Amino acid sequence: MRLAAIFLAASSLMGAGAAYAQVPVKIGVLNDQSGLYADLGGQGSVWAAKKAVEDFGAAAKGLKVEVIFADHQNKADVGTSVARQWYDVDGVDVIVDTPNSGVALAVSGVTKEKNKVFINSGAATSDLTGKACTPNTVHWTYDTWALANGTGKAIVKTGGDTWFFLTADYAFGHALERDTSEVVKANGGKVLGQVRVPLNNADFSSFLLQAQSSKAKIVGLANAGGDTINSIKQASEYGIVDGGQKLAGLLIFLTDVHSLGLKVAQGLNLTSAWYWDQTDANRKFADAFAAANGGRRPTMVQAGVYSGVTHYLKAVEALKSAKDGAAVVAEMKKIPTDDPLFGKGEVRADGRHIHPMFLFEVKKPSESKGPWDYYTLKATIPANEAFRPLADSDCPLVKKG
Repeated sequence: MRLAAIFLAASSLMGAGAAYAQVPVKIGVLNDQSGLYADLGGQGSVWAAKKAVEDFGAAAKGLKVEVIFADHQNKADVGTSVARQWYDVDGVDVIVDTPNSGVALAVSGVTKEKNKVFINSGAATSDLTGKACTPNTVHWTYDTWALANGTGKAIVKTGGDTWFFLTADYAFGHALERDTSEVVKANGGKVLGQVRVPLNNADFSSFLLQAQSSKAKIVGLANAGGDTINSIKQASEYGIVDGGQKLAGLLIFLTDVHSLGLKVAQGLNLTSAWYWDQTDANRKFADAFAAANGGRRPTMVQAGVYSGVTHYLKAVEALKSAKDGAAVVAEMKKIPTDDPLFGKGEVRADGRHIHPMFLFEVKKPSESKGPWDYYTLKATIPANEAFRPLADSDCPLVKKG
């Protein structure tokens, strides 16, 4: 009996030691919880981060993971304040998602200063892996270069060779207009003009009239979320398309198409990193997401949060620590990426996650088999072509020559 008691006590101590040895990891999902980007990220991204932790089996692998979230309200100062609070006081090791390029650039800077990790899924500016790259930031899902070279190039090649831009007046819109303009010009097209539009704008009438009077074949929408939805709806009301011009939604999310309805959105070309109905693994993830999120299907941003968090946890498990952010990101670059949603890929020296991108066309109402069945695949852009070549990068981390 005494030996049994000693054995049980030793086992208990070993169990307590194993629990004590668990590596603490705190993930902060920082995004828009209440505004024009809430549908494409919001609570869906929080769910995706928690699902990644669950599917990874973090506890069984020695990681004690906590997921928290906050609303950055699409304000860089708010995002910066939350990031500092999380890093300095609350013990957050990694910030994920963060749509709104202005906020993302600010958070990336704070993350480098505090030597933590930032895995961006929601923001688009290609500067995050260009001139503003850091050893602590990974850009996961898509960026303005990929969108421009997907949608922009495809439209120019099919005759849309004159453009006028409606551009969201902040870092994201400026980067998307810049990158798309370069693609248009490189493929023989012309940019006839542009107009800058305030973020979260309700009335696009004056901007659309300028686009209409430009006589450009293509009206490029360098905006996202609620702004994209409003501009497309109002373009339809003003007869832009009926008058012979075409809209190019340079960043269209599944939730945008759902809000617009297929009658309005049909025929739109768009570039996306992920679509819920492409593979069995995507559909399984989407079914679980829908069950927890009121029947909605996930966007590429939410899928990217899942994928990015999964790879981050692999790196932390390998290092058995989340404390040195630059070391964790270096490990993320060392380990090939491989998960059910984004498949095999890599994180490059500049922090850019590399994977295929896809050119889709929005279905006609008669082509859709049911709710959320919105896209037809037109082309797959291979991983080695989907993102800006390292040779063209102005990221200080990239060695030239």
